[in-house]
Amino acid sequence: MKVIFLGTSSGAGKTTLTALYCRHLYKKGVKVAPFKASNLALNSFVTKEGLEMGVGQAFQAWVSGIEPSIDMNPILLKPVGKGRIRLMINGEAQDETARDNPWDTKAVMKQACEAFDRLSGKYEAVVCEGSGSPVELNIMDRDVANIGLMRERRIPAILVGDVERGGVFAALYGTWLLMPEDIRPLVKGFIINRFRGDPSILRGAIEKIEELTGMRFIGTIPYVALRFPEEDSLSETAVRPDGQTPIEVFIDNADSLLETAADSGLDLKKIDEISSA
Repeated sequence: MKVIFLGTSSGAGKTTLTALYCRHLYKKGVKVAPFKASNLALNSFVTKEGLEMGVGQAFQAWVSGIEPSIDMNPILLKPVGKGRIRLMINGEAQDETARDNPWDTKAVMKQACEAFDRLSGKYEAVVCEGSGSPVELNIMDRDVANIGLMRERRIPAILVGDVERGGVFAALYGTWLLMPEDIRPLVKGFIINRFRGDPSILRGAIEKIEELTGMRFIGTIPYVALRFPEEDSLSETAVRPDGQTPIEVFIDNADSLLETAADSGLDLKKIDEISSA
């Protein structure tokens, strides 16, 4: 089983959806691991081996019932100022990159695919998270986390749109339309995130998007104020006033949101079908 959650923009809800689906599979007894080929972030999580990876993938590992591993986020890009980025591969620092010193996309893609393959060999399901928007036209030729990974490993995708930002249907259709023609058939479904009110009012627009794109509507996720732990307090020994560790708080929130989303119509069976195809 494999699937990737793509966003119409940064902050659309990819990290949360990836965590929720990992949790769903874990509860079904499926051996599952999260994966994000490339992550751009200032903050990082340090594994037991002393290697740096994205915080989001650490969260996703915990809700999957497993220990975070560097294979879950093999490429980490850490901004260091003045337009320069520190390239981390498999948790270890490489050269700084900039416009006049870009990274070797083919070499980076190879490292990402090898990490994905290692996870695929150990787990029944690998649930991937994209990065930012998959159709940033100025950098699509260097994409690793979205179209690059989909093309190399033929991973089916589900598109997540944030209705809170406005223009969600334009964002969904525009993202699908800008996908390269060889990748577009892999985008199998879409989810509308952070919706307030009665989702039945969206029916006509949803049907139009299905008609225009061939994507299946997976469901809406209601707007929920989540109590996820802060990125700078990820410690097994850190404790909240109610006695819970940050990891326990996050898992409880994931369980609560998973139940709420399912009650609101998120069709997890459709995601199961897409990821198993």
